[in-house]
Amino acid sequence: MTYEEAISKIHSLLTFGSRPGLDRMRVLLERMGNPQDKLKYIHVAGTNGKGSTCEIISYVLTAAGYKTGLFISPYITDFRERIQINNQMISKAVLAEAVEKTFPLIEQLSKEGVVITEFEYVNALEFYIHSNEKCDVVVLETGMGGLLDCTNVIKPPLCSVITTIGLDHTKILGDTIEKIAAQKCGIIKENSIAITSKQDERAMEVISRTVNSLDVLLYKSENVSIEITEENLDGSKFVWNGIDIELHLSGDHQIENAKTAIAAIDILRNKGLLKISDENIRDGFKEAKNPARLEKLSDKPVVILDGAHNPNGIEALKNAIERFLSGKKITCIMGMLADKDIDSSIELLSGIFDKVYTVSVDNPRALSSDNLAEKFEGKCNAVKCFDKPQDAFDKALSEAKKDGSAVLVCGSLYLAGEIRPYILECCNSNQ
Repeated sequence: MTYEEAISKIHSLLTFGSRPGLDRMRVLLERMGNPQDKLKYIHVAGTNGKGSTCEIISYVLTAAGYKTGLFISPYITDFRERIQINNQMISKAVLAEAVEKTFPLIEQLSKEGVVITEFEYVNALEFYIHSNEKCDVVVLETGMGGLLDCTNVIKPPLCSVITTIGLDHTKILGDTIEKIAAQKCGIIKENSIAITSKQDERAMEVISRTVNSLDVLLYKSENVSIEITEENLDGSKFVWNGIDIELHLSGDHQIENAKTAIAAIDILRNKGLLKISDENIRDGFKEAKNPARLEKLSDKPVVILDGAHNPNGIEALKNAIERFLSGKKITCIMGMLADKDIDSSIELLSGIFDKVYTVSVDNPRALSSDNLAEKFEGKCNAVKCFDKPQDAFDKALSEAKKDGSAVLVCGSLYLAGEIRPYILECCNSNQ
């Protein structure tokens, strides 16, 4: 089987969508020999920040010499970003072989009336590949929620990490912070350790109640004391526990993610569960990266790509803009999915941009550029809709070169994945 055939097989399951529940996953994994039971995990859930937190932890573990598996979603430009080993995408050959050996199980289960979704199968592939590759530790990001997310078939992990909780996927997870927090807390298990980012007091109440009921130790990022020495669009420098740390992820929200990662790493080494030196922490943080998270792709003019797509993420983006681009004219290229809280996100961005160019995301759930443009009327100096993101970027980049303005692309990780290669090509050709 070729890599292209393997990807086609995986995407053939897309139409079944996302369905919470673990029964189908357990049936599939049993047929595969339960590869998930052969691995150790750091399990991460949350509304915002879980991808960056996973990346930081993974880079530190790799620096410490562990063969580290990483499972994240969604990918930005290459499907294989979702399944990594030592922060490198698995090879096309490894993925093709895994699909060739396991996809017949999907077909057989379908005949038996057990329909596996794409995310379930990709997660099963992750378990299968990381098990075959004998990874020492896997940093495992949930897809949606936690309790009924298909990653939650694992036995008690080394630790469960809950990043910032906010309102997203409300039709599935619940329409209140408390309901969503309860779903996220589903990854916390007995005989394990829990770590949490700074939370809304409603979410923290649910987390505290959960760990108390399970008699699990809880460690909070707010107890990680750091001294920030430098912050800009390229990232931050800070001192923790006498260690000079450099992080190439920008914004206050990434400082919070960094503190969450430190809390997890520190407790795991203090408990003797992992051997990680101060030098490993320094090296891992310096190497950590996460595309499309307040990612600066060009200096002249300033071009930033961000995948924020819900009010919490948009608020973090707004705060970063106000800190690092204060007084600078900004053209925003935005596309969003129709099932997101678009009105709240746009209200947060009111008055921030000089111009907004709306685009349609290449996704069945996308809001049309026309409808998005209507929502932005009166919230900036000029609004214009485009059929293609590339056309919107060409115009914004041309204008930025003339007037020194900045260009920001945001609203969806799907948009980020679609346009990132084009932006890099344009920016690199200008250097």
